[in-house]
Amino acid sequence: MSKIDHSLFDASAHALDQVAGPCPQCGGKLVIRHVGKHSFIGCSSYPACDYSKPLKGQESSILKVLDQASCPQCGAPLAVKQGRYGMFIGCTAFPACHYIAEDQDEKDTDTPCPSCHKGELLERVNRFGKTFYSCDQYPHCKYVLNDPPVAQSCPKCGWGLMVKKTLRGKAVLQCPAKGCGHIVEESN
Repeated sequence: MSKIDHSLFDASAHALDQVAGPCPQCGGKLVIRHVGKHSFIGCSSYPACDYSKPLKGQESSILKVLDQASCPQCGAPLAVKQGRYGMFIGCTAFPACHYIAEDQDEKDTDTPCPSCHKGELLERVNRFGKTFYSCDQYPHCKYVLNDPPVAQSCPKCGWGLMVKKTLRGKAVLQCPAKGCGHIVEESN
């Protein structure tokens, strides 16, 4: 009977040392960490050292450097980058600088939030390009709609707004309140 070479089972640790090297912050050993569905490389000295980096390498690729635009945080040039959620404008000094230009995909609907009565609903676009409407007081108010709001109270339950929908080819207003769903034909 032959003996098992146990050094073969340590191959992943040796490969990680060759690829990642020691921790750049504290010099400790880097290990692969798993959180939920995500894996990353992190320092074995955690929580004393909080160094981490993606397992796959760089999360975004630079498509074009914008020489005329500089980062407002560090002064480095900005670039158009392709990331996991699409294109964005970010700092070329990443990971030292985490600046990302704000997306101007929010539009005010001039409709007060019926849930918290403090904020207004904004038209926003999610990462898949779908439009939704949410309160500008997030995270304190998490009211969200998928249909365009209309600042008109529901005649049946008194909820503070209605939403525009198309049912059977007709434009209608429907109450988004749970348990109501009252429908009124939209008047032009």
